[in-house]
Amino acid sequence: MYRQHQGTSAQETFRMKIGITGANSSVGINLLSHLSKKEGIEMVAGVRSESAFASLPKSASISPAIIAYDNPESLKQALTGADCLIHLAGILIENKHSNYASANVAATDAVVKAAQDCNVGHIIFISVVGAGANSHNAYFRSKGVGEELVLNSGIPATVLRTPILMGPGTAGANSLRSAVSSSQAKVLGGGQYCMRPLDTDDLSQALSKLACTPVTDSQVYELVGPEPIAYRDLIKKAGSLVGKEVEVGSVPILIAKLGAAITSTLKGGGITPTVIDVITMNEFVAENADEKIGINLTPLEDTLRKILIGES
Repeated sequence: MYRQHQGTSAQETFRMKIGITGANSSVGINLLSHLSKKEGIEMVAGVRSESAFASLPKSASISPAIIAYDNPESLKQALTGADCLIHLAGILIENKHSNYASANVAATDAVVKAAQDCNVGHIIFISVVGAGANSHNAYFRSKGVGEELVLNSGIPATVLRTPILMGPGTAGANSLRSAVSSSQAKVLGGGQYCMRPLDTDDLSQALSKLACTPVTDSQVYELVGPEPIAYRDLIKKAGSLVGKEVEVGSVPILIAKLGAAITSTLKGGGITPTVIDVITMNEFVAENADEKIGINLTPLEDTLRKILIGES
């Protein structure tokens, strides 16, 4: 399925071309860094504005491109000649300018149509554990609808459902760092919910494997971290790594939802009851896909050391 891309010299011949949306996200930057170390891969890094170019890794194999999901021509230009599309873009927190319908559903529909027009051979869609088109939760429902758009595209597709992601710059890592910055942390429901944090390096390795493996059918995988842990215990574990004993207190979930409903309505976005339900969901999966994909998961403590101490 992979085509040859001939440039002006032998050094510019690429075995494979990958289009990536949301390329300037923390996950996108990590993925670009991983892929840039592999020979024979050309990447088109799709971002929303030229100002985002500066945040992308510097590599001859990375070509930045401005895309707009309401501009089919910009998507076609970015995906022309692409063997694989990795659709990372999406939102959990809505704002005045972007909601689930536009960012998670309409944008996915737009990239699928562009992939069809450009004869892209494989679509990889980053979804979330808990996604479902019939979910009562608006975020999970939007990701589930996105999954269906990809799986029904007529193009071989891989849906990768992920949990909370842990790596430099991720929202999960930033929240954890904030929680352990003092000796006391108050979290939703006392942090009793179970998480399966996934190292962003592991996600990038999985995406690299999936993108570089020829496919003829579609699959849905759930890829989570190696260790289930309650969020309160994750905070305490992180604290111990930096020599702090953190006392974890509780913010009642019902009160948090009430406050979020009022504040988000006044602001036109932000943390909502929907987001709180996502954050406090137990991340359980029937089968972890690490072995099927062919990657080795990073131990949770090693992931925490990278985030908190900078060890690689």
